[in-house]
Amino acid sequence: MAEPTKTKKGLRTENKPVKKKPNKLVKWWNETIGELRKVSWPTKEEALRMTKIVLVVVVAMAVFLGVVDFIFSELIGLIVG
Repeated sequence: MAEPTKTKKGLRTENKPVKKKPNKLVKWWNETIGELRKVSWPTKEEALRMTKIVLVVVVAMAVFLGVVDFIFSELIGLIVG
């Protein structure tokens, strides 16, 4: 049996390997991969459908804001000019 050695935390025998703490970056990476595996990813059809909806809403808002901007600029032109 190996002779115990004294450390700050107590006695330790020489034949027990000391467990290293995992690197924080490696731990973060492994946890991130684990969480990404839990995600419910949309199907290709769902992703395309949602993309089309977003594009339609963006175009509609752009047209609406363009019309409102045109109306207000004409009103300001009438008031000032």
